[in-house]
Amino acid sequence: MPRDRVIVIGAGIGGLTSAAQLAARGMRVRVLESADYPGGKMRQIDINGRGIDSGPTVFTMRWIFEDLFSDAGASLSDYLRLQPLEIIARHAWSEHERLDLFSDHERSIEAIGDFAGAAEARGYRAFSEQARIIYETLDKTFIRDTRPSILGLVGRCGIRGFGNLSGIKPYDSLWQTLGQYFKDERLRQLFGRYSTYCGSSPFESPATLMLIAHVEQQGVWSIEGGMHQLACALGRLAQEHGAEFRYGTRVEEILVEHGRTTGVRLADGEVIPADAVIFNGDPAALAAGHLGATAAKALPGHRHATRSLSAITWSLVAKTEGFPLARHNVFFSRDYAAEFKDLFRHARLPDEGTLYICAQDRGAELDGNSTEGERLFCLLNAPARGDVHPFDASEIDQCEQRVFSLLERYGLRVCKRAQETQVTTPARFDQLFPATGGALYGQATHGWRASFNRPGSRTRIHRLYLAGGSTHPGAGVPMAAMSGRLAANCLFEDLGST
Repeated sequence: MPRDRVIVIGAGIGGLTSAAQLAARGMRVRVLESADYPGGKMRQIDINGRGIDSGPTVFTMRWIFEDLFSDAGASLSDYLRLQPLEIIARHAWSEHERLDLFSDHERSIEAIGDFAGAAEARGYRAFSEQARIIYETLDKTFIRDTRPSILGLVGRCGIRGFGNLSGIKPYDSLWQTLGQYFKDERLRQLFGRYSTYCGSSPFESPATLMLIAHVEQQGVWSIEGGMHQLACALGRLAQEHGAEFRYGTRVEEILVEHGRTTGVRLADGEVIPADAVIFNGDPAALAAGHLGATAAKALPGHRHATRSLSAITWSLVAKTEGFPLARHNVFFSRDYAAEFKDLFRHARLPDEGTLYICAQDRGAELDGNSTEGERLFCLLNAPARGDVHPFDASEIDQCEQRVFSLLERYGLRVCKRAQETQVTTPARFDQLFPATGGALYGQATHGWRASFNRPGSRTRIHRLYLAGGSTHPGAGVPMAAMSGRLAANCLFEDLGST
């Protein structure tokens, strides 16, 4: 019997997951990727012969990937070497105000007590318990549902689960709810930062995002060789089951006949027929007609969704002095409200923004500076205006001076930088991911409806599916992988029904 032909557009984590799942079940899978490498936003930039993760840097929810590899008859441990991190992240508000969160939950409670007092430690314990309840309530009823709705969520929770459902706090903002647990403004900043994991503001995001705290408490790992190895491993898994990969291949149009996708047309004119297509790109590109006017009808109205945050990033090798970096470090601004007002209301770079640094030689293969310096990835949140604002060299130079001056205020001196530093702006992200303005997380998660408005696996065009961090269930590496799994499952369900 001929096997069904599936085209996956894009080799991001969602597309790679779909490809591996489908190929393992006997489909003829062809992955078409415009870049020369897999991973999508999970990029690795070479600086002086050393690879620097310059996209997602945090690996959580390991069990999702163990299940994905197991579904394909493989073991995650045969493809990747993972090392658990003792320190989840190090946070700083000044040279002398530092707080570590640990994989050992009781140790985190003790650290918060030493930092802010016994009452705040009790607040953190209560906050963590509520985060657990929210996660367990939404795991099967929302995260693993292909296209959740409010009525469906209530129905799946049932009467017994209604009490927990009422406690997920969808109508309260994350910032407002954090005030019920923490009086210390610094702790509200720390846990409010979870909204930025999906490119949103803590002042406008629902308190449901508290669940990220529970996810991190279950473990954070580093991957030997960098996060990009995860993309390579998923690609290998798919290829071992017969999937074909074509890199440097741009899809010009998704072909549609009589309301059903029939394949794709490449930029060079080649037509590749298919029984189904999975689009692993930002839905904004599809809705804007970047893959053909007919395919744009798959997502009517999506072009008007509020964009999530973009970023300015620096990938570099440098010697550092002073502040003792962990692997993951956050340096908070002094005025969080002003920072997010600048980002979302005024759509401009903040005068002083919170900075994240991933020191990739800490807590992993090495522990600190080598003779050549250490690999650093620095990220500053920015508005997603890369399609209308150039972010020219002068603006970036001024921003860089503010950023590294800010770090000196925290006691961190970045010195003896290698001559080559690669800066990525929202304008460059918009080039890499068209129609986004550089938004890195799809649409912003603002308001209680936002999560339900995120595009699901199925579209309005038969046999055209979506996968990736800009679709349901949301941003982040584990959720992108989950979206790929959901898309594959939807395709199988639809094949079964015909």
